[in-house]
Amino acid sequence: MRLLLAALLLPALATARPLTVCTDASPEGFDVVQYNSLVTTSAAADPLMSRLVEFDAAAGRVVPGLAERWTVSDDGLAVTFTLRRNVAFHRTDYFKPTRPLNADDVLWSFERMLNPDHPWRKLAPNGFPHARSMQFDKLIKAVKKVDDATVRFELNYPEATFVPALTMGFASIYSAEYASQLLAAGTPEQLNQKPIGTGPFVFRSYQKDAVVRYDANPAYFGARARADRLIYAITPDAAVRLQKVKANECQIALSPKPQDVEAARADKSLAVVEAPAFMTAFVALNTQHPPLDKRAVRQAINLAFDRKAYLQAVFGSSAIGADRPYPPNTWSYTRSPGQYGHDPARAKQLLADAGLANGFDTTIWVRPSGSVLNPNPKAGAELLQADLARVGIRAQIKTIEWGELIKRGKAGEHDLLFMGWAGDNGDPDNFLTPQFSCAAVESGTNFARYCDARLDRLISDGKRSADVKLRTKRYAAAQQIIHDEALWLPLAYPVAAAITRANVAGYRVNPFGRQDFSGVSVK
Repeated sequence: MRLLLAALLLPALATARPLTVCTDASPEGFDVVQYNSLVTTSAAADPLMSRLVEFDAAAGRVVPGLAERWTVSDDGLAVTFTLRRNVAFHRTDYFKPTRPLNADDVLWSFERMLNPDHPWRKLAPNGFPHARSMQFDKLIKAVKKVDDATVRFELNYPEATFVPALTMGFASIYSAEYASQLLAAGTPEQLNQKPIGTGPFVFRSYQKDAVVRYDANPAYFGARARADRLIYAITPDAAVRLQKVKANECQIALSPKPQDVEAARADKSLAVVEAPAFMTAFVALNTQHPPLDKRAVRQAINLAFDRKAYLQAVFGSSAIGADRPYPPNTWSYTRSPGQYGHDPARAKQLLADAGLANGFDTTIWVRPSGSVLNPNPKAGAELLQADLARVGIRAQIKTIEWGELIKRGKAGEHDLLFMGWAGDNGDPDNFLTPQFSCAAVESGTNFARYCDARLDRLISDGKRSADVKLRTKRYAAAQQIIHDEALWLPLAYPVAAAITRANVAGYRVNPFGRQDFSGVSVK
C-alpha cells in the first residue's frame, strides 16, 4: 500500500515544482489601482487579483471573470453584472475572510476611485491615474447593489469601451472586509504592502528590488495553478536574465534583448516564445516645457532622428518602425501621411525659424534596465542624443530608476522621456484616452502633457459610439493631429518575446503584456 501510494504521488509532485520568472523591474506597489505600469500590473493585478470581466487574448473578446454574465440596457446607460457564487478571497496569516465575494466588494473597489468623500479616497498618495485618465469619474453616474450577487453600473452616457475597460488591471476587485479591517487597525498602507485578492496566486512576501513570492491559491474559483509556488526574481540586467535561465535559476526570462533571443534559438535547453505586441515604444515630448511647447521644435526633433539606425541598433529584427500611436494591425490605423523622414537639414531650418538657430539645452530621461518596449535604453538614448547634437540640440541623458521615472514622468518633470504603452484589449482607445486626452494630463499618463479641445473631443466622441465606421473616421482625424503636432517621437512596434527552459509547458506571450502563469508548469 505504501509503495502504491508513493507511486500515485509522484505525478503530483512532478507538477508541483516552483516556477521562477526573471522579471525586469520592481513593482511600484501592490495596490494596482494607484499605478499604471505593466511591471506593477504583472506583479499585482495578474497573479493576485480578478476582475468582473477578463479579456481572452487568443479569442480576442471579453469573457466572464468574477461576473458570470452581464447585460447592457437598450439605451446603453446601465450595465448589470451577475456575480459568481462562493468566490473566496485569499486566506493568509494577516487576513481571514468571513464571507465570499459579494456586491459590497465591487462597490468598495469602484467607489474609492469615484467618490470624493470615500474614506479611502485620500489614502492613496498616487491617486487613481488610470481611472482618472479613462474618465470613469465622468462616465459612471452610480454603482448600485441590486442584491448580494448583482451590481448595476449607471452611466451618464453610453460608451462602447466601458465593458472592455473593466478587463484592465485598475478595475480589479478588492475585499471590502479586508479594507475595513485595515482602516480599523489604523494600517491602511498595508493594502499596498500585503495585498488580498481572488486570483490564482496568494501573496507570500516581497523583498524590495529582489524577489516576490507567491503560493498557489487552493480556493481559486478557476483551475488551480499548476505550480504550487511562483517566484518573481527581479533581475534588471537582460544579460543576467539570460544567464539565469541558462543556469535554470529561473525557468522564464522576460523582456530579453533581440540578440539574446537569437542566442536562445540555438540552445536546445531553451525555447523562445513570442507574439506581435499590441504596444508602441515612443519618446514623449513635454509640450509644457519650452521650447518643446513649439510645434516646429517638436517636428525638428522628429526630423533629426535616424529611426532606421535606432531600430537596427536597439531592436534588430524584433520590431518595425512606428509612425502612429498604435500598431498597424489595429482597426482605424491610418498610414497617411506616414513617418517623419530623417532630414537634419530641414530640422535645422525649423529650429532657425523658431528663433533657435543656435539650438537649445534639454534632457533625455530613460530607465536603466531593458524591457520589451526598450531593449537597450542606454544605446537608444545615446543614439538620440547624437542625432540631436547634429542639429544643435544639446541633450543631457538622465538615467532614472524605473519606479522613480514613472512617478516623476507622471508629474511632468521630464523634457524628452523614453516610454512605451501597451493596450489592454485591442481597442484604439486603449492608447488615445490615456495618452492624449486632457483628463490624462491631470492624471499623469499623458506624457506629452498636451491638452487640445478638438483632439479631446474626437477621442471622447469616438468611444461613445458603437459604430466602427464612425469611430474610425474620428480616430483618423485624431491621429492626424497627433502626427502634425509631433507630440511623440514614435519609435517601434515590437514583437514581445520571452525565453523559457525547454521543459516549461503552458506559457504564452500575451500581446498586451499581461502575464498569466496559472497554467504554466515545469516538466
